[in-house]
Amino acid sequence: MALESLELQTGDDPLACIIVLHGLGADGSDFLPIARELDLSSVGPTRFVFPHAPVRPVTVNGGYPMRAWYDVLGTDLVQREDEAGLRASSVEVQALLDREMGRGIAPARTVLMGFSQGCALTLLTGLRAPQRLAGLVGLSGYLPLAGTTALERNPANGNMSLFLAHGRFDPIVPLARGQASRDALIALGYPVQWHEYPMEHSVCPEEIEDLNGWLVQVLA
Repeated sequence: MALESLELQTGDDPLACIIVLHGLGADGSDFLPIARELDLSSVGPTRFVFPHAPVRPVTVNGGYPMRAWYDVLGTDLVQREDEAGLRASSVEVQALLDREMGRGIAPARTVLMGFSQGCALTLLTGLRAPQRLAGLVGLSGYLPLAGTTALERNPANGNMSLFLAHGRFDPIVPLARGQASRDALIALGYPVQWHEYPMEHSVCPEEIEDLNGWLVQVLA
């Protein structure tokens, strides 16, 4: 089944699309206010798509069911990854990318973006996507299944632009984890625009301003 989603359009007949993946325990409405803060008038009418993750038990939260793109098995984000859950959600997000192409928006004018868990899924899916996307945005997250990226990434997106941002005081996904992901992606040849901000696991006004400038550039 297709993921349930919210949508926001800045005008009729959109010329660009931004798919935004929320974090653990949130839903698609989480980033609606931030989308409304962006000024993409120079890009043209833009469609934002905000899918809802499925509800599932989350191990690190005592098995309590919540919206999650994959299970969190523990605090070690490297050694204990829910590979099956990650890959299953990646298939669903790729279906969203395919759907937008079918609705008339070129992949080269589509950005995939995510926060925290949504960042991990953005990087997992976007680097393997068969279409040449405009770029990927990863906020306060990390590169999942990092050991398989080099072999599984799709050449179609080999030089795709990446915007990565992280809080210096993030207690959920430590800054060092984000920096290690950045370094791994740079080593693979991706042009990464990296930003750090004096915040915890959140989004700040300076980050939105920087993101706005990057979006205008890649969607021009």
